[in-house]
Amino acid sequence: MLRAAGLRVTDTRVAVVETLADMPHSGADTIVASVARRLSTTSRQAVYNVLNDLAAAGLARRIEPAGQPGLYELRVGDNHHHIVCQRCGAVADIDCVTGHAPCLTPSQTSGFDLLEAEVTFWGVCSDCKALTADAVVAVP
Repeated sequence: MLRAAGLRVTDTRVAVVETLADMPHSGADTIVASVARRLSTTSRQAVYNVLNDLAAAGLARRIEPAGQPGLYELRVGDNHHHIVCQRCGAVADIDCVTGHAPCLTPSQTSGFDLLEAEVTFWGVCSDCKALTADAVVAVP
């Protein structure tokens, strides 16, 4: 994957890709911690550089839900969307409902060629919903 994108294969790049494969929608701090457990000599800056390289090469995508740090994932090129829990911040993928980019048709494009749409849905995940239901039941 790295070679096909013209990137050198390094231990840090492999560790970052493996982390993203195991933990999609992770923030940089989570990725740094995971890589540090695998490669104790890798610096925070090296991980940030790899994330930028992966995004620039189109191998990773950075999403920025409002009020959260940037999150990274390896799922690219399919114009999928995301749903974010307003309570705990959990993120899940939502497939494009029309099957091809841009998935949405705006009322006007102001002269732009429309290439992609990015939608973030907001809600409450099933775990948080269950916690709320448990709290209501527990009240005497």
